[in-house]
Amino acid sequence: MNRRDFSLLLGAPLLAQQAPPELDWHDAKKFTVEGLGFRDLKSPYDRLPVRAENAVRKAVWDLSRDASGVLVRFTSATPTLHARWSLTSQNLAAPTMTATAQSGLDLYARNDAGRWRWLGIGRATKYPQNTDVLAAVLPAGSREYMIYLPLRNGVTSLEIGVGKGASIGAAPARPAASKAIVFYGTSITHGIAASRPGMTHVAILGRRFNREVINLGFSGNGRMEPEVTKFVAELDPAVFVLDCLPNMTAKDVHERAAACVKTLRAARPRTPILLVEDRNYADNFLNASRRERNETNHEAMRAVYAKLREEKVPLLHYLKADDLLGEDGEATIDGSHPTDLGFTRQAAAFEQVLRKILNAS
Repeated sequence: MNRRDFSLLLGAPLLAQQAPPELDWHDAKKFTVEGLGFRDLKSPYDRLPVRAENAVRKAVWDLSRDASGVLVRFTSATPTLHARWSLTSQNLAAPTMTATAQSGLDLYARNDAGRWRWLGIGRATKYPQNTDVLAAVLPAGSREYMIYLPLRNGVTSLEIGVGKGASIGAAPARPAASKAIVFYGTSITHGIAASRPGMTHVAILGRRFNREVINLGFSGNGRMEPEVTKFVAELDPAVFVLDCLPNMTAKDVHERAAACVKTLRAARPRTPILLVEDRNYADNFLNASRRERNETNHEAMRAVYAKLREEKVPLLHYLKADDLLGEDGEATIDGSHPTDLGFTRQAAAFEQVLRKILNAS
């Protein structure tokens, strides 16, 4: 037997094992889609309504078409999970974003204790359509799954593939009293520099609180603008989280922050509002301009908060920057945008104050 024949003989069983399974494909929109605050959308996973296209700046509108924070929950008794999805941008990755985070999928499963555990990813390797195995050789039994959509790319369609004849259905609805948490912010809220879609602090908090979260982070463009705030005010969440300072100057804070709060308060008189200071730049101990930016922003936000309290604006809360990223300088990719370590630390800091707010509510 020559070498070629021997290689073919060895390869035959492997090829047989790798034969693709027979699958049934299902449109994800049939299941429990979360992270969408609006229903009148131009594309099924946009984050602002089509009415916003001519109402907000083009940069905000374009960013709102990224699927950051959007997820699909479903139950299935399948031995394998596949996905195929169509993207709107051919830019699959960026200098500070993996292709998995920017354009891929992130799969979680609820374990026997009821906790969400990471299970697999959908790898984005081409434009516009990708197909990938999210998990294979799953044990028998029905369980709940959750797929996070890409952070920095738009999605026009998502299909879930399960074993031929396997059961699949929408996940149970959240309890009626369990409203979503809405985050309005910047690239950090958007999820820039997370390694995968489920690793933003917004997503982590959704799992920890077992609540829907709505991510209205707009990279470089979270500025408390009235044109955007009026759409945020249409939502009816458990809490509004305003985390826009990384994209604002002290002057912007004095000009817009109070108006943003008052617009939300007028629309939702009994909904708590959490004001968040911008994270401290990791290099501000030597970078004087960044240190000044942090200090002046914090001073301005604290002054606005004090004034709003004097005016007796109710249900207003505040989160300082001190513990958002820790003090060792190890939690960012560029001094500004968190790594997974930074997002985990942010989630812990947010969780502490949000848990008190939610318990009080």
